[in-house]
Amino acid sequence: MKILHIEDTPEISRIFADILSNKNYDFDSILDGRAGLELAVYKEYDLILLDMCMPEYNVVNFLLDLKSRKPSELSKVVIVSGLSMSPIQEQELLKLGIRSVLRKPISVQTLLSQIEQKITI
Repeated sequence: MKILHIEDTPEISRIFADILSNKNYDFDSILDGRAGLELAVYKEYDLILLDMCMPEYNVVNFLLDLKSRKPSELSKVVIVSGLSMSPIQEQELLKLGIRSVLRKPISVQTLLSQIEQKITI
């Protein structure tokens, strides 16, 4: 499975990289949302883990840009969020076509379980 992880916090990015590499996933990890968009458009991924809070380029803009440039990739996006989000906000994100929303903090086991489920969806 090829995974793209977009996270602007280096410490969290390293944790995700450690988890994914320990399970031998093929992945790219990037700290910048715009650069992540370019990877998502030009490379093939099975799953895109996207941080909800990116200061320079917010998640809604990322999703709208991805939708206009390569709409087939939206269904591969899982948003990872530490924010308190209302059910309405989550539904609006889902309406854009993303796969799901995961809440931080997330345990390693939960993350791996969610990734494994994405393989079969």
